[in-house]
Amino acid sequence: MDLINLFITGLLTENVILYKFLGICPFIGTSNKEKNAVYMGLSVTLVTTLSSIITYLLYHYVLIPTKSEYLVTIIFILVISALVQILELVLKKLFPIIHKTLGLYLPLITTNCAVLGVTLLNINNNYNFLEVLTFSIASSLGFTLVIYIFSTIRERIDKCDVPDRFKGVPIALITAFIMALIFKRFTLS
Repeated sequence: MDLINLFITGLLTENVILYKFLGICPFIGTSNKEKNAVYMGLSVTLVTTLSSIITYLLYHYVLIPTKSEYLVTIIFILVISALVQILELVLKKLFPIIHKTLGLYLPLITTNCAVLGVTLLNINNNYNFLEVLTFSIASSLGFTLVIYIFSTIRERIDKCDVPDRFKGVPIALITAFIMALIFKRFTLS
């Protein structure tokens, strides 16, 4: 039952974008089309899950035994960077259309604070391995869910008559604010 609650927490109630405000750059940057949002969401899901597993193992089996916990941030960033580079090479070789679609935003996963945030939350919350896996998958799927919903709304807004002063990023930010209010309802008793 605790894993189910943790999954719902990561997916909805403490969503990394709308609750923790992590990953805003790709949220705004790649959510202009549904396809882009799905590709970014799946890429972030893969990188977040793999980096959470690797960083958990490194933290518990290398950093703690050597009393090097102070290196946690730099080690985690290096792991995330390496995984993003591998993902970029794989996408370029096997899925060139996805690679081209994501363009500049693919390398930006390295600096996506949502990925680093989830790995650090796993350690700060003292999760065991199964909880790390559950929270990482749920958080990254929550990222994917929110960015996808946001992209569908943005595509619809692009077809509407929006005042010039609100076109583009302003209306996107207003929409994100309304989404955050809606997701906040999941935390109320």
